[in-house]
Amino acid sequence: MFGKHLLGIYEKAFDPRDSWEQRLMKAKQLGFDYMEISIDEKDERIARLYWSRNEIEQLRRTCAEVGIPILSMCLSAHRRFPFGSSEEHIRQKAHDIMEKAIFFASAMGIRTIQLAGYDVYYEVSSPESVERFREGMRWAAKLAEQNQVMLAMEIMDTPFMNSILKHLVYEEDIRSPWYRVYPDLGNLSAWPENNPQAEIEKGIHSVVAVHLKDTIPPSGDKPGVFKCVPFGEGCVDFEACFKQLENLDYSGPYMIEMWYGEEACDVEKVRESKIWLQEKFDKAMEALRENA
Repeated sequence: MFGKHLLGIYEKAFDPRDSWEQRLMKAKQLGFDYMEISIDEKDERIARLYWSRNEIEQLRRTCAEVGIPILSMCLSAHRRFPFGSSEEHIRQKAHDIMEKAIFFASAMGIRTIQLAGYDVYYEVSSPESVERFREGMRWAAKLAEQNQVMLAMEIMDTPFMNSILKHLVYEEDIRSPWYRVYPDLGNLSAWPENNPQAEIEKGIHSVVAVHLKDTIPPSGDKPGVFKCVPFGEGCVDFEACFKQLENLDYSGPYMIEMWYGEEACDVEKVRESKIWLQEKFDKAMEALRENA
């Protein structure tokens, strides 16, 4: 296993037709410690935030019965409803989603909400959209403080928030212990201007969790590939990243981010990826011991 670390799996790695009990049982069968729930921009996933207390409690009981908690939330619904939007009704929805997400997390026992680092996504970014995003983050951090729920910014697939250093500018401005960073090693590695090991070192004090995903960098006129890249076929130097994180005494969780594909059994695909990443982690630990 991943040493002292909890190891999680993304909900979307499994068949979306599964019940929650089936998803959680698969995660347990595969040896994971927890699951990350997705609240993306689809109506049916956003609707989860509006569940009653009884519905949330039913899911919490299912987690307890299976023995796999949901400890983190990937909140990407703000791609559709961003804080930086020029439309007031969209900004209002962004606030409502955040408020409901923090309530949901508090009721479920979710420790960390991973935020989507977009000022806007389907609109053109501007100085005004950036300032509206900043104001939204200030407000969200205060609400998170009141409820003791960690907000952590994902390093993203667009230039707006594609490095830990860019996040740290906002963190310094917002100055909240409940507003931190949740780097995605795939997104962090895909941008040619980033040095992932240097980024990790500069932001290690802020890292609360790490997404494990492979990516293909942008090249010339070709956009990067930020989803569904099989482990080992992308640009991420996982061994080097693990070495850096462990050398800096990172003790937080790792979370494997995968997406279900109809062409393969989800359990076997996840198992193969988990074994592959475990080998990279073990090699990194061996290298650290040899250099000690």
